[in-house]
Amino acid sequence: MRPALTVHVRTHADTTVVAVAGELDLDTCAQVTNATDALPPLAGHVLVLDLSRLVFMDSTGLNVLLTLRARAQAEGGRLELIDVPRQALHVLDLTGTRDLFALHWRPARSRGPAQAAGRGIR
Repeated sequence: MRPALTVHVRTHADTTVVAVAGELDLDTCAQVTNATDALPPLAGHVLVLDLSRLVFMDSTGLNVLLTLRARAQAEGGRLELIDVPRQALHVLDLTGTRDLFALHWRPARSRGPAQAAGRGIR
């Protein structure tokens, strides 16, 4: 059974965090797109995608990231990716798009137990 995709949005003064958990693929990308399309313009704001609980991403998931990056740039905002798992990094590397994104990793102690067990790059 494949994990369901969940999308949680938290808005702060100048930052919006979108936490994505599960598989980001052809069947689930619309959930992320619907959640982010509902956000106000990003002018001067940071859109953070927390991918610490992402278990799989395919090329359609990459397209969502690229679309969000283009939106942030067009609206005068910024997109940052947090705790990108190895499999998703592999997709970015294979497609030559890794350098297009601001990537950040939180220290293991600030993540939950499942995340501290080796997800992401240290």
